This record gives sequence, structure tokens and C-alpha cells, in this order.
Amino acid sequence: MPSAAPECDRTVASLGRRPCRTAAAVRRWIAPLLAILLGGTFSPAAAQVAPSAVELQMTDTWVRENLLSATRLPPFSFKYGTATSGSFLRSWSRAISTTARTGSTTHVITWTHPQQRLQVRCVAVRYHNHPAVEWTVFLKNIAAQDSSICQDILGLDLALSRTARFEYTLHGIHGDYTAAESYRPYSIAMGPGFTKTFSPPSISGKSSDGPDGWPYFNLQMPGGGIILAVGWPGQWACTFSRTGATGLSVKAGQQLTRMYLKPGEEVRTPLIALLFWRGDDVLRSQNLWRRWYVEHVLPHRDGVPQQPVQQIQVSGYHASNLYAFLSNGIVPDICWRDTGWYPTDQGPYTGDLAWLNTGTWEIDRTRYPRGFRPFSDYARASGSSFLLWFEPERVGWPGSFLGTRPQWLLPGTDTTVGDILNLGHAEAFNWLVNHIDNMIKTEGIDWYREDMNGNGPLPAWRNRDSSTRQGVTENFYVQGHLALWDELVARNPGLRIDSCASGGRRNDLETMRRAVPLVRSDFQFAHMPGVVEGNQCHIWGLSHWLPFHGTGAYLYDPYSFRSFYGTCFGMGGLTPENLAAQKQAYAENKQIARFMLFGDYYPLTPYSLATDAWIGWQFNLAAEGQGCVQVFRRQDAANASVTLLLKGLNPATTYQVRNFDQPAPVAMTGQSLMTTGMVVQLPPRGSAIFHYQGQPAAASEPPPKRKPFPPPRRTAF
Repeated sequence: MPSAAPECDRTVASLGRRPCRTAAAVRRWIAPLLAILLGGTFSPAAAQVAPSAVELQMTDTWVRENLLSATRLPPFSFKYGTATSGSFLRSWSRAISTTARTGSTTHVITWTHPQQRLQVRCVAVRYHNHPAVEWTVFLKNIAAQDSSICQDILGLDLALSRTARFEYTLHGIHGDYTAAESYRPYSIAMGPGFTKTFSPPSISGKSSDGPDGWPYFNLQMPGGGIILAVGWPGQWACTFSRTGATGLSVKAGQQLTRMYLKPGEEVRTPLIALLFWRGDDVLRSQNLWRRWYVEHVLPHRDGVPQQPVQQIQVSGYHASNLYAFLSNGIVPDICWRDTGWYPTDQGPYTGDLAWLNTGTWEIDRTRYPRGFRPFSDYARASGSSFLLWFEPERVGWPGSFLGTRPQWLLPGTDTTVGDILNLGHAEAFNWLVNHIDNMIKTEGIDWYREDMNGNGPLPAWRNRDSSTRQGVTENFYVQGHLALWDELVARNPGLRIDSCASGGRRNDLETMRRAVPLVRSDFQFAHMPGVVEGNQCHIWGLSHWLPFHGTGAYLYDPYSFRSFYGTCFGMGGLTPENLAAQKQAYAENKQIARFMLFGDYYPLTPYSLATDAWIGWQFNLAAEGQGCVQVFRRQDAANASVTLLLKGLNPATTYQVRNFDQPAPVAMTGQSLMTTGMVVQLPPRGSAIFHYQGQPAAASEPPPKRKPFPPPRRTAF
């Protein structure tokens, strides 16, 4: 994402829906919105990124005119038989119900076929304090016989129009593909004739996979723009096509849908979310998105949003591992047990790949005769929590419990690394949710970590479907997957979920409503070329979109381990050689992680993977008048210093700026920091972290000394 967008016309914009197909209708639809857009201005000196009254009003108008209007076509579409929904929906009976909640209003609009054959239901949520709206569309066969073919089911179908003077620009980032280039930003000018479809790779089915697989977009138009997200933990597609001299079509949905529905069956579209913004400051719009995300997407428990966490990996004699950290003053939030805790000695995979022999989700009692409960109890008593890794969808061992139930499975291919457990199959779903729920309760699991390896389940989904049921297996599977997570949390209200699919490859909006990505990418290990600078760039790009994302660090010099800091952070095993580095890293990350999650984000340098560049960013918690800056001078950067212009500060406030590597803070005004800037000098492969505070923190009592942690008994768990 760019730190600033090109100048554009502030006076004219069309932020709309798919209109009726006449020029007069287009003008009638645009006129009210233009009247709103033309009023109001922004204060560039405002420290707090917040939506304007104009943006909130324009969103209300859009919802009223496009989702609630009985006379206009809704912003979704599908074909039923040979007809498109735009040709018949207005002739179907229509009902609407509205429910107001704290912070949002939910509208349910229902259309019913005149002969009671098909019912279409749109569930839309308008957020009161944010210029955001979202919706999901459901199609249900309410007849006693099979429905006609439903195809090209699009959760989003918009036709936009702009002035002739300025072009549309699309901003976004790449998805994850275990590379330094994961989350690389792009900005595309969409001139006449432009067409591009974004989707995960053709053998994937993982929602944020690959260079074109990131399901979040920022569409900039004259006078403002729309951020849009496609929430579908499967194979989605989003197409941007220029139409005529000034038009743009935007369509998004499950990539392939052509199916009849059996009596009682219901399919759904991806969740579609739109956030409207005004002006020409693209970075401001991304911070509007971050604020909405933290309040309404980031998982909350008991009304409290997910907080930053720090983790350690536990294996072997778990309690000794944890005790080593505790006795050195490192208290992790999570003790993380990853793969291989189940029987792995049978199946097609051997050696370092034996963990792929999944399908029997029972603890290997030869190694853990008492299970995990003694350790998880010890972890919680020590102020930590217990995470356990699962990969229930991929069945790697044909002789496993799941492998011997072919009626529950979708046959795999050479890209799926095993068969796929069909989460749309009722018996398979019920067994899985009951089994994992029982393990959560009996073993004391606080975090359910779910992985999904192989290239993805898409080939298995597609191979199951006939020509008249294309997409139905995927649709029911995705519904089952989301229902699995919802049911586990409903049965275990304090449960946390970590989303993983070979790293950060399934992090769409529906997934992020339920989980957080403790690992943003498997591109994190010391042997990978460019891994340090790559993770600097992961932070630079991904922070525009996901306030919560983490990784692990397995290098122990400050330039390296500081490049991996985040809202989830962990390191490798503790040794005498890396003890000092681990203590420094965990302590530093803890000081800045809250700013990274809850603050406004400002990149302070251009994005670059080059070894001769500087790179840096700022997270500003404006409500508290404080924040942090990270900056790195790479090995071949010729300039020994860089000047960083901070953003979002109060010009009249004096800030105490503290360099983590120097004891004494320096006083600087917000005006100076934002206009003259902060000069940072570093050696090659140097790094610096700064904390700034506008008002001195109130004095507080020192925390009580922690009692020594008792060493664990030498008992096998």
C-alpha cells in the first residue's frame, strides 16, 4: 500500500451499486450521493483517525438506497434457470426485519418465489460508528422438488461510474506463498479495457493464498473510495472490469457455482464487507479499516478484544521447557505444542515428514501416558496457557481412524497430501466437533490451533461435484468449517482459535471473525534466504489490513529478531548462548505489541526488499498520546542516516522520545516530529526502536515480586 495516494478530484465521485441500465437512472442514483460527498472537509492536522460525519452519512445513504430500497436492484446477483435475478427479484414477495444492537443494526431482507420454490435472504449489518456495511446472501430451496439451476451466484455485483478526468486505482497486497514477496503491496491504475480477476491458485481453496489471493481491496476513485473484503474460507474470485469510458464493474463470489438445490438445501455467498471513505488519503482509509477491524472483526471474549500474546514452543519434556523460561523471567502467554503428538509411526510418511500421518486424533500414550492435562494445569498455574495443534481436514494415513471411513472423505489428489475430511457431511462433522470438544475439556486446551497443509482442498471439492452440482460440495464444506469453530467456542466459551493453513493462507474476513493468525507465514525460519528483510516487508504490507499477526524468530542478533516483532511473538528453544537475546526480545516486543495491534499504522519509508534500503514504520495510539517507531538500515544501505516524518501527533504537544538502545529520552514537539522529522543514525544491519509519550505516565506502585516458580516433578505427561 502506498503511504499517500496521487492527487485526485475531491469534488466528484460515484460510490455505488449496480444501477438500472439507463443513463437517466444512473444520474438519479448518483445525484443524492454527490450532494453528500460535496459537503464537509477533513482536518489534515487531526491526530485521531476517525470517520467523518460525511462518511457515516454517505454509508447510511448507500445502505438505504441499495440494500433497503424495494425499487432498486440489490448489490448481489445470480441466475435462476435462464433468468438473471435483476429481471425477477422485484416481482417476488419481499419482507424486511430490522434489529438494533449496540454498535450496529441488522437488516434481514427476504425475497420469496411466487410459487414458493426458492427463497433468497440477505442478512446485512450496518455499523453505527464506522462507515462500514456487510452482508451475506442465502439461497434456499423451499419446495418439495429439486430447484432449477442456480449459477453465477455473486455476493457482490456493483457497477460504478466516475468522472472522465481521473482513473480508478486499485490498492492491495499479495497473499501468502511462503516467500519474502508475501504481502507485497500493489497499486494498479485501471484504464479503459482493464480486466483482472483475483483468486487463490487453481489447486488451492485457501482464501488468502498466492500472489493474487488476498481477499481485501482498496478501490480509489475520484473523491474517495471503497475498501471491500470477501469473506470466504474457500475458492473465491473477484473481478474488476472497466466498462465504457467511465464505468467499472466489480463482481465477487464463490468462484464456481452451477447447481440445483435439493429440497431444504441452502447455500450462501461469501460475506461481503464495504467501508466507504472520502478524500485522497489512502493511508487514512486503511486506518479507518483497522479501527473497524479491531472493534468488529478481531475476536472478543467477554467483551474484551484479543490482546497481544507471546509464546514458546514446547516439546519433549514440556514442563522443563516452560520452567526454563519462567526461571529466567520470561512468562509466555502461550505454551505451544505443535505437530506429532499423535501416533505417527504408521502411514506413508517417514522421518521428518512422519507428522503428516494424520487422521487419528488421539494422544500417543507411549510418549504421554497421562495426556496433556498435567502440563496444561501447570502452565495455567504459572500464568500461561496451553495451545494444541490440529489438522483435522487432511487425512494423511489411510489406515487411521478417519482414513477407514471413506463415506466421510473426499478422495485426495497428488496435491492434497491425503484425503480430505468432508466437513459438509453431517456424520463426519458431528464426530469431529464432539471429539475435539472432548479433548478441549479433558486435556485443558486453551488455544485450538488449526492447520491445513498440502496445496489445498479445491481439487477434492471439485471432483465430487457433477455438472449440475458444481460448487455445492465446497459451499457445504465451508459452512461446516465455520460451524465447527462456532460450535467449539459455544461449548467452550473461553476458547481461542489460531488460524493456520501452511502459514497465512486462510485469513479471509469470516476466518478472522473467529480466529487470529499467530503465524502470518511459514517464511520465518533461519535457513530461508532473505527471511529477515522478508519479514520486515511482511510487517510493512500486512499491517495495512490485519492489526493482529505474528510469527516466530529463530535468529538471535538484534537486527534479526527485531524484524519479527508483532502481536504474537515467540522464539526457539532457550540455551545459554541465546538467553540474553531471548530476554531482550521478549521484553522489547511486549513494550510495543499493544501499539501494533490497537494503534494507527503509518509506513515511514517506501516498501523495499532491496538490501541497500532503509525501512521503517510507526504505530500511533492517539488516544493515549503514545506510540512506537521501528527502523532498520540494511546491510548495503549507503546512507548512514534517515529522516523519519512521524504522523498523527498533536503539533502542540511535547513528546518524550526514548530510543530502546539509549537510556535518556529526548523531548521533541509533535510539530517538529511531523515536519522536521526524527533523524536516525545506524550502522549497516542496524536497527532502532523508539517509544514516544506525550504526557508522562502517572507514577504507579512497582509490581509485587513474583514468587519463584516451583520446578515440575519429573513425571512423564
